[in-house]
Amino acid sequence: MVNIIWLFMIVTGILVAAWNGKVETVTSAALESARSAVNVSLGLIAIMTFWLGIMRLAEKAGLIRILARVVKPLTSFLFPSVPKNHPAIGAIIMNLSANILGLGNAATPMGLIAMQELQKLNTRHPDTASDAMCTFLALNTSCITLIPATVVGIRMQAGSANPTEIVGTTLFATGCGTIVAVIADRFFRSLYYRYRR
Repeated sequence: MVNIIWLFMIVTGILVAAWNGKVETVTSAALESARSAVNVSLGLIAIMTFWLGIMRLAEKAGLIRILARVVKPLTSFLFPSVPKNHPAIGAIIMNLSANILGLGNAATPMGLIAMQELQKLNTRHPDTASDAMCTFLALNTSCITLIPATVVGIRMQAGSANPTEIVGTTLFATGCGTIVAVIADRFFRSLYYRYRR
């Protein structure tokens, strides 16, 4: 659907430009945008390499293990259907810890492992997500982020005078997002079970 919308917008833009006799404007704008995209991407590679290196050091220093200990009581509350010593809990904790530190690349494999382990505990139809899987997806997509490295990098590329000023607002926004995600997960689940009877 999104591809159709994009195609419609592009074709409409070209047709309107042709109607007004300004096709060369579309061509120059497309080439300029492509050049800007390449410049931003190359700049992000350097920034992401730096931040991922810092985060890797933090991981090796045991920061993720400390976060895992902090998050463990919360996972017992959020995933009551998952046994405490099940491998899914370990993968969930590692995924959330990596997300909190802004380690998106490290969080994704842990998220996939967590989903595979949760699927083993799924007593519903294999094509239907369990409660724990829905909760994990909500948490994974809305997790609190302490260091938004990508946003900081884009702001640096755009010439921001203070690219790290976004950290506080990002922490606030992702914190609110996590709270809303957990509340929505519990609310809609209760509605689902109420109307399913």
